Amino acid sequence: MPELDAYRAEADRFISELDEEYYLHYAGLKDRLELEEIYERHSDLTELERAQSLGAAVDGDRGVRELWHFACEGYVGKLTRGHAERLAALEAELEVTVDGEAIPFRMLRPTIANEPDRSRRERLDAATWEATEEHLNPIYLEAVEVTRNAVPALGGSSYRDLYERFGFALEDLAAQCRDFLDSTEELYERSIDRALRAELGFGLDEAKRYDINRMIRSPQWDEGFPGDLMVPALRTTLADLGIDLDGQANVHLDIEQRPQKTPRAFCAPIEVPDKVMLVIQPIGGADDWRAFFHEAGHTEHYANTSRDLRMEEKRLGDSAVTEGWAMLLQHLTDEPAWLTRRLDFPRPEQYAAEGMLWLLFFVRRYSAKLLYELEFHGNGGIEGMPKRYVELLGDALKIEPSPANFLADIDEGFYVYSYLRSWAFEAQLRDHLRSRFGTDWFASREAGSLLQELWAEGQRPTADELLHEVTGAKLEMAAVADRVRESLR
Repeated sequence: MPELDAYRAEADRFISELDEEYYLHYAGLKDRLELEEIYERHSDLTELERAQSLGAAVDGDRGVRELWHFACEGYVGKLTRGHAERLAALEAELEVTVDGEAIPFRMLRPTIANEPDRSRRERLDAATWEATEEHLNPIYLEAVEVTRNAVPALGGSSYRDLYERFGFALEDLAAQCRDFLDSTEELYERSIDRALRAELGFGLDEAKRYDINRMIRSPQWDEGFPGDLMVPALRTTLADLGIDLDGQANVHLDIEQRPQKTPRAFCAPIEVPDKVMLVIQPIGGADDWRAFFHEAGHTEHYANTSRDLRMEEKRLGDSAVTEGWAMLLQHLTDEPAWLTRRLDFPRPEQYAAEGMLWLLFFVRRYSAKLLYELEFHGNGGIEGMPKRYVELLGDALKIEPSPANFLADIDEGFYVYSYLRSWAFEAQLRDHLRSRFGTDWFASREAGSLLQELWAEGQRPTADELLHEVTGAKLEMAAVADRVRESLR
């Protein structure tokens, strides 16, 4: 239909301009995140009437459903763009004083992770959540109210109901998450208690959230993950798969140090597949390497996506697919064989077991997050949600989170649904690659050819469909539990 093709073309421009704006701001090249002009330039894409007409035209066509999904999120995004701009400006400008030292808000969590003194970690943690509660949460609350008021006109009785209409099987995944939490609870408690005692000198019963930040930072492994080897390690890993990173004219590495650059790696697919930005400040350390390889997975997926796909198949679709590819490269940094090959790494089996402990931690955390967000995005009130946030995440992790985080911890668009399914997708696909190409599959050009063939599919198939196409298996969270048990046995 010509009108749909015109809509696709303009939507592609809109997303491209947004991605470029986010890139410029979070890469430290622009002081402020300025979205209003972009939304105004493409205002017809996100008009309520356009979203409603696309919703009425779905009729079983997945492509049109994705466009409806996009139009609805764009409509809500237009209503809340001022909130997003204010939040980004606050995060970039806000400073917090701890022990007489002024610390940029965006550097608080990295500072906690790098702080060896526990009492100072506690003070930094308190300052983080005081600033969040005082400065950010009022804006988050305004945005939530605006979003909830917008949903009925888009065709949903609640935010949760709307996403179920988009095709999100939320309750099915929630049931799998409850099973995952139950089946891994004993293993989790035993494993993290042992790790805490070994690294910090006390057990799970005494641990606080700021201790976990320090543990995840894994400072004892820093020497094995130097910052100056991050990019070379990615370059040689891709070369082993038959991919020439330097020869990819559509991939742009931004590794410069800038004062306002976010410390976390990210990928900005400005043009898919023609201009994909991979951004990092290479600090070094295990956590930095994980984040860099994760974003490199996104980068290669978008950079290898076929130009012949429709916009929604390149840009939209099931986010668990691109997150799965990101997880696949990220978890190379937990592979003993990869560590030995790339870094001549000492005690790779011990480090790999620790990596699986953190996989278990995060999948349990996100399982609880899904259950929390399902409650939050129902039709109930918000007053009791800080308490429910603490109850659900605290029960999953056995460590109490800050109630001040009950809004900041919610990702837009039920992205938690994609993350959880991406972990299952990655675990099952990795098993397939190992059985087909051997434990050193990451050094096989045949495996690299298969990956490029699958990356070319973009976002056309769902993660479930792609996994079944390659392996014949059904996507299941239990696969993550099996992988963790194998490593932590």
